[in-house]
Amino acid sequence: MTPDLIALRHALHRIPEVGLQLPKTQAMILDALDGLPLEITLGETVTSVVGVLRGGVPTAGKRPVVLLRADMDALPVEERTDLEYAADTGTMHACGHDLHMAMLVGAAHELCAQRDRLAGDVVFMFQPGEEGVDGARYMLEEGLLDVAGSRPDWVYAIHVWAALDPHGTFSTKPGTVMASSDVAKVRVVGRGGHGSTPHAAADPVPALAEITTALNTMVTRRFDVQNPVVVTVGLLQAGTIANVIPEDGRLEATLRTFDTDVRAKLLATIPEVVSGIAAAHGVTGETEIVEQYPVTVNDPAEADAVAAAVTDLFGADRHLRWEKPLAGAEDFSRLLLEAPGCFIGLSACPPELDPATAPFNHSAYARFDDGVLADGARLFTELALRKIGA
Repeated sequence: MTPDLIALRHALHRIPEVGLQLPKTQAMILDALDGLPLEITLGETVTSVVGVLRGGVPTAGKRPVVLLRADMDALPVEERTDLEYAADTGTMHACGHDLHMAMLVGAAHELCAQRDRLAGDVVFMFQPGEEGVDGARYMLEEGLLDVAGSRPDWVYAIHVWAALDPHGTFSTKPGTVMASSDVAKVRVVGRGGHGSTPHAAADPVPALAEITTALNTMVTRRFDVQNPVVVTVGLLQAGTIANVIPEDGRLEATLRTFDTDVRAKLLATIPEVVSGIAAAHGVTGETEIVEQYPVTVNDPAEADAVAAAVTDLFGADRHLRWEKPLAGAEDFSRLLLEAPGCFIGLSACPPELDPATAPFNHSAYARFDDGVLADGARLFTELALRKIGA
């Protein structure tokens, strides 16, 4: 199927869509699955696609279920790769989700061909909105876990990297593999006035500046350095001209933690810092916490099972055991809260590039090698067969 998977991946790459509504992508996935013995369910509020394969081997009692996930959405990035199949839409599959979909389609075809060997069911989850809009949550709310008739016993996802690891290597890590992700939105409200007479106003700008630096100091003084916390202020706005004291100002910060308890403490501490500094300046501080993705935690036994499958299929040199988690975040974390499983990395860094310097995911120059598609589909297939193969 390799030529077909490459053709599908290139076709998907040309039509990147952003967010929760991906009608062209959904239609292409449905076409790629057409004719397979799958029970197809489409999302009601999002353009998701779920296929259920019923194994042909009868079982007594609850049928075991394996769930395999591929995300579908792209990013609002203008592509600059100069590839023959590059998108010209102002959007881009800069995180490799086009590869994820092609690999899962390949696994669906292969597992359908081996249906008579399956003593259980497989759920193929094609998910929109992974890039910051929590598509997994929408699918869970629409009944994803019950679509096969019984809840999944194991969940797996493969994510490609444009750099980081040597080409073709699969990476796993037991325990925490990716961070949580949340956003703090802060508004400081004062009283505007003339820049020449700040004593007659209540200037929000110094308070906003002090809050910005205090959020970084807070990390080193309120949290254990051995359990990392990342706070990055990516937006800072106040005022319109030099001689006017503005009425208000605002900042937004992304928050990353690797521990559920630390996350809870961080979300409670930030409003305290904001209100305290604002009060000291005679202004008001308002904080809105937008909770996004939980910590992504691999089941240790499943991480070991994936490592064993990779080694058996491709050789020991194709598997890497990460020592540290990534500070990126994933809504596949929500699935790992529901069932044991593993979030698996796969380097699609082009073999002619150095993975230490190649453009990484989300770059307008990120390139992913088609050569990993067959191996990703093969690993998905093998993981399902090891769990429910008769």
